[in-house]
Amino acid sequence: MTQPVQSEPPSAGRFERGDTPAVLALSVLVAASYLPAMLWGGFVWDDQVFLRAESVRQADGLWRIWFSPGDIDGELHYWPLTYTTFWLEHRLWGFAPAGYHAVNVLMHLANTLLLWRLLLRLAVPGAWVAAAVFAVHPVHVEPVAWIIGRKDLLSGLFYLAAALTYMRWVQTPRAGRYALALGLFTAGMLSKSTAVTLPAALLIWHWWKQGRVSARDLLRLAPFFAVGLAVTAGDLSYSASRLHLSLDYSAVERMLIAARALWFYAGKLAWPADLAVVYPSWEVRAADPLAWGYVAAAGAVAAALWFLRRRTGRGPLAGALFFAVMLSPVLGFVDHNYMKDYSFVADRYQYLASAALLAAVIGAAAHAVGAARAAGRWPDLAMKGSLGAVAATLAVLGMLTWQQAAIYRDNETFHRHVIATNPRSWSAHHNLAGELFRQGRTEEALAAARAAAKLCPGCTGVNLGLGMILLKQGRSDSAEKHFDVAISSFEHAVAEAPDWSGVPGLYVSMAKAALATGRLEKAATYYTGALRSDPRHMPALLGLARVRFRQQRYGMALPLLRTILEIEPDNARAHANKAVALYQTGRTREALESVNRALALDPTLEGVGEGRARMLKSMEERGRSPSER
Repeated sequence: MTQPVQSEPPSAGRFERGDTPAVLALSVLVAASYLPAMLWGGFVWDDQVFLRAESVRQADGLWRIWFSPGDIDGELHYWPLTYTTFWLEHRLWGFAPAGYHAVNVLMHLANTLLLWRLLLRLAVPGAWVAAAVFAVHPVHVEPVAWIIGRKDLLSGLFYLAAALTYMRWVQTPRAGRYALALGLFTAGMLSKSTAVTLPAALLIWHWWKQGRVSARDLLRLAPFFAVGLAVTAGDLSYSASRLHLSLDYSAVERMLIAARALWFYAGKLAWPADLAVVYPSWEVRAADPLAWGYVAAAGAVAAALWFLRRRTGRGPLAGALFFAVMLSPVLGFVDHNYMKDYSFVADRYQYLASAALLAAVIGAAAHAVGAARAAGRWPDLAMKGSLGAVAATLAVLGMLTWQQAAIYRDNETFHRHVIATNPRSWSAHHNLAGELFRQGRTEEALAAARAAAKLCPGCTGVNLGLGMILLKQGRSDSAEKHFDVAISSFEHAVAEAPDWSGVPGLYVSMAKAALATGRLEKAATYYTGALRSDPRHMPALLGLARVRFRQQRYGMALPLLRTILEIEPDNARAHANKAVALYQTGRTREALESVNRALALDPTLEGVGEGRARMLKSMEERGRSPSER
């Protein structure tokens, strides 16, 4: 990124007919690099969040996505636009993974094209090359090949479109154009709230162009800051209500995390080797001299770019600032669940931020080559060599992306890759155990679950999983010990945050553990905890109703069954269970109506016909006439 021109041509940032070969070349690069994801990619890991979401499956789910986000069990944020795309796709091709993967790849291509046009508008030398490297760089595989990574792609799409629209408005002010830019930014925030950095990035752009930020620039961007802060505050508040999280890092420790993370991302961008989905975390110690080395190095680079700005232009410093600002939401200054359970860093976090460094480095190289050619110091042979180097770089990066995209084939392939790159990832061992258990490979699942428990002996989910596998094998004594650990750690967490509503799915898992060891009242307590968070959470409603049946508390089961039938009016089994509860509470006539409804919906329902006969006999014995029946 070099010093931008002060006056941009009217066509800057727009596609023209002559751009067709360049567009086709970028399209081929993206399609070829991500072919494994499109052809063989499946659903992996957290894709289950939208796969099991009733609001994605049901025709009326769009309203619930926007106005009842708690229905999406496992999603800790309010990002409704992302889930709207899943809802729309489910209407088109159900849960066929190829469609979702194709949409992700198309979004990545759209972002690549928007980036190219944005760099042209910014007069960055080598704009196409920077966009091409962005298209095939393997650090971008995670948000593209992982379907639920859609949130980064969609947020990035609106981010880039909003930036381009705002820049066009600054050049040619039109009220509609400004409103469009603000609307696109809002859409980005509702896709993933890390888009909040756009107003700060646009301030950097103003400084880059003018050498200063004026009061007028701040006034222009005030509505963007207001929208960003409002949506972010709402999202953080919603997230806190879904998951109690408090990481006790001091301000100094957070600065150390941020500095090391910045260098980590820059390093992976420069040398994309050993890419992992879950990177090993690191210990944070204020007394660690190496940690302070990262801070010192970051400060030295910033100082050097500042003092060299008159010689090199403001572009390199602007690029570094873009990179840091766009990463700022995930550098450890704000607590998030991934930071607690997995790692401080993830490839997907630098999806857009990486473009700033790529543009700065490639732009500087292209500027130097252009200056050398203009001065006659860059012969044709050297030019051909540099073009060959670009082609070779794109080929190597494309092959690395192909290899990385292939790990998103299925859960087993995915989690085995995580273990291969990070053997101490307890979550990968735990998730692999779950996948193997679902496949019926119990012994392999047990080995993976034991490895997870060794790495994280006090983890609630790990002990739950290990307990379930042991229970399946008939080792009830060993299973109960692990269930006890899980229940103890879970209740300790709840005791620390009594106002926390929690994630319904976690409460349901705990209830299943309690049921497995015969603790009915504790299971009822956990199911009730899930319903406090989401009163219409179907697994919790069904589970608590079953518990009340086992306790023979049929009167307490009735309101649960009524709620189930409000959600699923044609649930034949729920009608049959409601009939049993009504009959057991002496309401035989209502019970007969419910059992008739159950049989009308499913005449083959096991045991229901016999139950109806018993009800009729009971009514006859009580002296009821046929007309009363």
